[in-house]
Amino acid sequence: MAKQRLQKILAAAGVDSRRNCETLILEGAVRVNRKVVDELPAFADPDTDMITVHGRRIQAAKKVYFLLNKPKGVICTNYDPQGRRKAIDLVPTKERVYCVGRLDVDTSGLIIITNDSDLTNRLTHPKFGLSKRYVATVDGQIQNADIERLKKGIWLSEGKMSMAGVKILKAGTQQSTVEISLKQGLNRQIRRMLAKLGYKVKDLKRTRIARIELKGLGTGRHRLLTDAEVAYLKRATDKEE
Repeated sequence: MAKQRLQKILAAAGVDSRRNCETLILEGAVRVNRKVVDELPAFADPDTDMITVHGRRIQAAKKVYFLLNKPKGVICTNYDPQGRRKAIDLVPTKERVYCVGRLDVDTSGLIIITNDSDLTNRLTHPKFGLSKRYVATVDGQIQNADIERLKKGIWLSEGKMSMAGVKILKAGTQQSTVEISLKQGLNRQIRRMLAKLGYKVKDLKRTRIARIELKGLGTGRHRLLTDAEVAYLKRATDKEE
């Protein structure tokens, strides 16, 4: 493995947050191959270097990959001053894990949870453009003309945003259901775009990320990603542009 930033290695091993690990380094609490490292940037190889914090050797964390069907009301951050239930609390692991991207508290569905920071950075980087699929239920009967407007783009504060794909699954007089594909990842983007056209989202669920599907997994349930799925995600984000 190539050398990585020392604070990143410490955080991945569960020592503390990356910011607090930077403080530990600057305070002289960290040694690499028995030599104190107290300046940043600092680099090390977690596979070959002996790294200690306050004299205790750290071990490289075992990489874990979970797929969770996140319920509504669950948040995707690792800390919440309001004490709400966190997505990371729903997977059984002793490793220090985090969500790959976020679903807002009112949105349910597929979220990947891992401690692989390299894969996380690639999966959340906009240059790879991995498609994410959602199913949204809105008040009222959605119009075909509005579907075309969503495809062409809606102006939000960040600029003109479009949906990679939109398909009506059910168009009733009281409510409609649409399937939506996105490649962007703006905060509450689907809700905001539909609100611009006068549609209030009653329910929103993410069902797929690229080829990884939620199918067969009940709300609040989790499973490990298969080796083949992890390998696929790494291949899909291994392109240089």
